[in-house]
Amino acid sequence: MAKQIQAVRGMNDCLPGTTQIWQKVEETLRKTVASYGYQEIRFPIVESTDLFKRSIGEVTDIVEKEMYTFDDRSGDSLTLRPEGTAVCVRAGNENGLLYNQEQRLWYMGPMFRHERPQKGRYRQFHQFGVETFGIASADIDAEVILMTARLWKEFGISQYVRLELNSLGSNEARAQYRDALVAFLEQHVEQLDEDSKRRMHSNPLRVLDSKNPEVQALLVDAPKLSEHLDDESKAHFANLCERLDAAGVEYQVNEKLVRGLDYYNRTVFEWVTESLGAQGTVCAGGRYDGLVEQLGGKATPAVGFAMGLERLVLMLQELECVGQIRRSADVYVAAMGDKASIQAPVIAEQLRTDVSGLRVMVHAGGGNFKKQLKRADKSDALVALILGEDELAEGKVTVKYLREQKEQITVSLAEVTTLLQALTE
Repeated sequence: MAKQIQAVRGMNDCLPGTTQIWQKVEETLRKTVASYGYQEIRFPIVESTDLFKRSIGEVTDIVEKEMYTFDDRSGDSLTLRPEGTAVCVRAGNENGLLYNQEQRLWYMGPMFRHERPQKGRYRQFHQFGVETFGIASADIDAEVILMTARLWKEFGISQYVRLELNSLGSNEARAQYRDALVAFLEQHVEQLDEDSKRRMHSNPLRVLDSKNPEVQALLVDAPKLSEHLDDESKAHFANLCERLDAAGVEYQVNEKLVRGLDYYNRTVFEWVTESLGAQGTVCAGGRYDGLVEQLGGKATPAVGFAMGLERLVLMLQELECVGQIRRSADVYVAAMGDKASIQAPVIAEQLRTDVSGLRVMVHAGGGNFKKQLKRADKSDALVALILGEDELAEGKVTVKYLREQKEQITVSLAEVTTLLQALTE
């Protein structure tokens, strides 16, 4: 026997049953962003490696050790996309969508990072993201946060998530804070763990995000980012908070929230939960006003967010907030005899035409009446339509209820159409 080939580590199959949950999640996401007037954008899975080095930052964990990068036959360095924002900016620049325009866009699809696989975090994962361009004021920051708050209501998990907010200020203000933070860390270098020492000069703001309790205790006395904010950024953040207060969205200001990517400025936010253990971030985003210009376009303000769908699906399952999942079939058609077997798919096609959205499964593979009914019950259908040669001759069909205690009935094909319409309402 040939050796069985298995999936690549950290890249998982999504099987029937689970895919129905994913479909419901994806449908909710699409409907919600559409209600805000956002449009879908789709882009390639493979991009130039330079795109991520220039946007994410060469000294971030993603670029240093997590990207799937390879040279193609032409010698060009290509990378499987590890995130969507930089790709969306590249697509917008290349296709003339951004300069002197306003855009509200969303995307959904697989991303790739070579990190240690763990529950809810995989090497191929799926991300849903929203990106807006051309609006500098805090009202658009508030809109994308309100959108995420609405999503949690739609999924029934509002009580399990909380919003954390911060402002990183302008690039100039952040540079000044960076110098002050490095000076502080250099005075206490012996108290830092190896990871913080490595980041101290390359990406010092990430030290604020350290999970080491001893480092966090040290940071209590560190300079505060809020003390270095420029006046314009302070006003922007105050306006955002005022809008969230008016909308009744609760939040916590977390001055240690910096996000892991270099392109953020001013607003950053995360929705976090205690329902996923160590992997507590459900959704995150912020403003990245310099990225469009950094990637070759004209200066354009921008703000957005992204969420990992594996974590969201896992959370919905663990909290039992999945809700009702539509069954794979509403109707199962069983046929007795050769003539009935030939006519069964014809009748099923007519039912699909006459009853919009009806899910009809037709028995295949032969078998006696008992076997067909067993298959009908296993299909999870609500009713079985039994077509025998006597019924066929009379233009009738027998309806057997599979989930209700009702007597089976024999009706005309015209009557069965009316009866089945109720199943999709």
